[in-house]
Amino acid sequence: MRFVAILCGLLAFLAQPAWAASSPGLQSLEQQLTYLVAASPGDVGLAALDLTSGELVSVNGDQAFPMASTVKVAIAANYLAQVEHGRRSMSDTIGGVSASRLMEAMMVHSDNRATDLLLRDLGGPRTVQAWLTANGVSGVRIDRNIAQLLSARRDLHDIRDSSTPRAMVDLLKRIDSGAMVGPSSRSHLLYLMSRCMTGRNRMRALLPMGTQVEHKTGTLTGLSSDVGFITMPDGRRIAVAFFARGGTNRPRTIAEAARAIYYGFASALRTSFTTAISAP
Repeated sequence: MRFVAILCGLLAFLAQPAWAASSPGLQSLEQQLTYLVAASPGDVGLAALDLTSGELVSVNGDQAFPMASTVKVAIAANYLAQVEHGRRSMSDTIGGVSASRLMEAMMVHSDNRATDLLLRDLGGPRTVQAWLTANGVSGVRIDRNIAQLLSARRDLHDIRDSSTPRAMVDLLKRIDSGAMVGPSSRSHLLYLMSRCMTGRNRMRALLPMGTQVEHKTGTLTGLSSDVGFITMPDGRRIAVAFFARGGTNRPRTIAEAARAIYYGFASALRTSFTTAISAP
């Protein structure tokens, strides 16, 4: 059965559209990731974007997955943008707690009550969705607050509160580039994401010790996700998004995919450098 799954994965890889990874090194990585996804039970989607070169690898990159708590990245960014424009302050009191403490609880500990307090103060899901749309983000949907999301019956065909892996790395790229928030807000958000206490068995688990990671996890029954940034040894940063639904041992699948991406991008860089110095 495992052989059949891998064979199916190879066929899926050969059918990838023309926008897939452009360099030979990253094509090899994408093939490796396709094998990994095919051999994993359940439904997995992922994307990785080199923020320096713009090269992208993805598997099921245009498939919508529930965001769960990864939506908190967008909520935090929207609130920070409001602070920059003078409409809000990190010292504002919301529900008896400062916005600063609420944001820390939301991003570091994935506190759902803190999230919904900040989201309500912003004007609710529609306000954040409108901000994303105004900033050119597509493929990300914010329809409900966390309490509503958790209390609702989930349907595999429900695309509310979802994102595709490619849309998520595009959102991360826009945040990182300064297109959506200024330098100080970007730095603060990355600082909070670097302190994320949840999902230590996901993106971080199999990366080399000391690798710089800023991320946010998401969890629902039958769903595990992790999105954020991985910094390579040469300083390049990779925006990544992992969504795993159904099956078993989803965190391990995410950890293995993150490891493959880390070493795959490192290998592609070495290949490109060797080719460049060997050229006549």
